[in-house]
Amino acid sequence: MSPIALIMALVFVLIPIFLSKTFNLGLGKDTVIAVVRSIIQLFAVGYILTFVFSAESLIFIILMVIVMIAAAAQNVAKKDMPFKGIAWKATVTLIFIEILTQGILLGFGIIPATAQYIIPISGMVIGNSMVLGILFLNRFTSEVKSRDDEIELILSLGGNPKQAIHTQLIQSIKASMIPTIESQKTIGLVQLPGMMSGQIIAGASPIEAVQFQLLILFLLLTTASVTSIMLGLLTYPSLFNERMQLKRLR
Repeated sequence: MSPIALIMALVFVLIPIFLSKTFNLGLGKDTVIAVVRSIIQLFAVGYILTFVFSAESLIFIILMVIVMIAAAAQNVAKKDMPFKGIAWKATVTLIFIEILTQGILLGFGIIPATAQYIIPISGMVIGNSMVLGILFLNRFTSEVKSRDDEIELILSLGGNPKQAIHTQLIQSIKASMIPTIESQKTIGLVQLPGMMSGQIIAGASPIEAVQFQLLILFLLLTTASVTSIMLGLLTYPSLFNERMQLKRLR
């Protein structure tokens, strides 16, 4: 794509700005900020990745992954979640998922141990885990707030925190995993995923593009389940005090 074509593509930015102003949605400023940030961040990452790919250094790969994990964990933490220590819990979850997925990919020789493969796949896994983590925590918060009387009833009958929070935890985990599962049911019929579309546009064989896309889909299933379950197990104890009483969420 030429720079001129990219500039012309800004018409897709003007449309939502126009609609926001027409219907008084108040999203014009946020849209402009999002577009400017995406342009700056993506070009910056593009130049950085060009350097990292050419350097072929393990240190640079690790640094890139660390930056992605730190940014994702910070984004989860700043969502004003009512859970103590959510920043480090999100960080631990992201690190575990990164080690698990890359350990399998590299350990079984599914992908080469090069920056060209490790960094993009890590970005997709970490980014997806971040979104799912936020989705899970939002749902978990809502479940606890709306059903706190059930939790306190179980506690009053002698149940421990794990037993009291079990239903809310399971429902939140399921709710955060459903979007991933449902989207994969219609993939290829309703939409062509990003990696597959990108490879086809770049001239790759459609079958080869499908194979890489299936790899990502399988990874995202693991990401969805591990993120929700691990975050749930790490966060639910913070909802109770030392006397095993439910804290009031703000």
